[in-house]
Amino acid sequence: MGNYFDVRSFDSEDKTAISTIAPKILVVDDSILVRKQISKLLISEGYDVMDHSSNGLEAVDMYKKLFPDVDLVTMDISIPRMGGLKALELILEFDKNAKVVMISALGKEDISEKAVQAGALGYIMKPLNRDHVSKTLSAVFNNV
Repeated sequence: MGNYFDVRSFDSEDKTAISTIAPKILVVDDSILVRKQISKLLISEGYDVMDHSSNGLEAVDMYKKLFPDVDLVTMDISIPRMGGLKALELILEFDKNAKVVMISALGKEDISEKAVQAGALGYIMKPLNRDHVSKTLSAVFNNV
């Protein structure tokens, strides 16, 4: 998260006046419960949840609308109207530098690995674990 700075608060005399801007995240999951859970977790970790989507088609449209302000997408693999893998593909077609982390239920590790091969920067398994989510997103933002 250290790569985001608010230059408006920079005072040339006081270099300590730089404040960090929270990365902006689009949360995509068909379960309202999971959307709320991951949003609450992300906010508590200092991220800014920009918006939510419940299906792949809407997620792609929303990403295009929010671009270039969205810093990362958390995307469930199993979502209606367009699966997470197809939505990932279309987001990356639109923005080859998009940061997408896939979210999947236990037992779908093979699909999650396919998502990483397709361009996702990582995956998180459900049920959500705060430590794993935090480490995964830190690795994405710090290019680890």
